[in-house]
Amino acid sequence: MSKSLEDLFFHNRAWAEQMERERPGFFTGLVKQQTPKYMWIGCSDSRVPANQITGLDPGEVFVHRNVANIVVHSDLNALSAIQFAVERLKVEHIMVVGHYGCSGVQAALEGARIGLADNWLRHIQDVRDRHRGLLDAMPERHRHDALVELNVIEQVINVGVSTVMLDAWASGQNVSIHGWAFGVHDGLLQDLKMTINSTDSIEPMYRAAIQGVLAARS
Repeated sequence: MSKSLEDLFFHNRAWAEQMERERPGFFTGLVKQQTPKYMWIGCSDSRVPANQITGLDPGEVFVHRNVANIVVHSDLNALSAIQFAVERLKVEHIMVVGHYGCSGVQAALEGARIGLADNWLRHIQDVRDRHRGLLDAMPERHRHDALVELNVIEQVINVGVSTVMLDAWASGQNVSIHGWAFGVHDGLLQDLKMTINSTDSIEPMYRAAIQGVLAARS
């Protein structure tokens, strides 16, 4: 049943009251500081809420979301969020999280025309074209999930070669970037074995992760 805006306010008040009953002082503590160890870069899809998936409280994960969890070097919004998380909040882990059943990935895979968003999804089409041989070598029914994973892997690279991360690692800051995929169908996160914590780790981890996508569907 569709909820009205009044329903949202009602449920918000009920949630706030429940939190205060169960955890007295929760909101007082929340006001004092934001010190998350984690940053989540995910899809804007309403079925993929970072806090609930990971069991983290408000204040424990810094979140940036957009259509199909894309990070490109011309997107000052994403780069500013990453810089704030790394330099100001001192997060230790950045998780780039795609999800199976992603409409943006499906549109890019099919080459469907949506409108203005086509310009954004072009970045996923570039991933599709870069890995055309790998995708064509697997059964069609596996290609969407594979492209979800390939897109995550490529976005991990994009975060890793950003000036923010290059500067952070050069200064000795301990920050790792991880590539994950979330299953809307089962609620489970999958580690794509794409974790980098230095510029030297990028190339070997990238090659291994790409092979992992193919091996999972051979």
